[in-house]
Amino acid sequence: MANIHTPIPNLKLNDGHSMPMLGYGTGTAWYKSGNESKVDQACIEAAKISMNMGYHHQDAAEVYKTETELGQAIKQAGISREKLFLTTKVITNISDIPSALKTSLKKLGVDYVDLYLIHAPFFSDKKEDHQEKWRQMEELKAQGLTKSIGVSNYLPQHLDWIFETCKVPPAVNQIEFHPYLQHPDLISYHKKKGIATCAYGPLTAVTKGAGGPADEVLEKLAKKYAVSPGEISLRWCIDQDIVPITTSSKEQRMSDYLRAMTFKLNPAEIKQLNEAGSKKHLRGFWTHKYDENDKR
Repeated sequence: MANIHTPIPNLKLNDGHSMPMLGYGTGTAWYKSGNESKVDQACIEAAKISMNMGYHHQDAAEVYKTETELGQAIKQAGISREKLFLTTKVITNISDIPSALKTSLKKLGVDYVDLYLIHAPFFSDKKEDHQEKWRQMEELKAQGLTKSIGVSNYLPQHLDWIFETCKVPPAVNQIEFHPYLQHPDLISYHKKKGIATCAYGPLTAVTKGAGGPADEVLEKLAKKYAVSPGEISLRWCIDQDIVPITTSSKEQRMSDYLRAMTFKLNPAEIKQLNEAGSKKHLRGFWTHKYDENDKR
């Protein structure tokens, strides 16, 4: 297995902190639908391997039920806390955000996270509720329990509600993003407001969307750069200043993904993939909340 020591670049956030531009996720494959107290040793091992490979950006959430595993992996990996960038999210216990974060910190075995996100906007249709929750997020940042605060799965209307009353703007919005779900209006809004975009499901065009119109472009670029279509998908995000979060239980695949740090796509190639991807619409997550034709 090639041992790639190419450093992962950082993206500067609107609050002055920086986020590594490739993250390892403890959701999807590791998500627990059953009893949270049953520790998943394989998840601990995979997260630990990823950290020792250089994935210092680790992405968790209370709803994944894997914060305890990530905490164990951090302890066992022996990497200093200052080198890690830890993200977690609140949704299950959205009714009491301060307690939710304290519980997450305990499971993770750390004093603070680098980024705390409201996992989804679907807990309320009232802007006042969102504004109140955001005030609580701001307080947690002021207390030093999280360095940065943000949201996930928010649309412009939800972000507008926050901007009406916030003292600290969201640093990040983590969304499903790949060639078949490009959110042009939302990405444009993020750029205008200085919000960083984080992408989950960045490999969807290669996995769930295989056999689609982007295949030819992905294959052609993979051949040119001597990488896989998956690594092209990750680089396509990074070259648009979007931070992809990916995961795998396989050490070889984790190593391969780091090859996305060894090349750059040119603007014409990014445009080619954008155009091919725009011919198909595919949403892999939150499909119970969105109409199948909703491209927002």
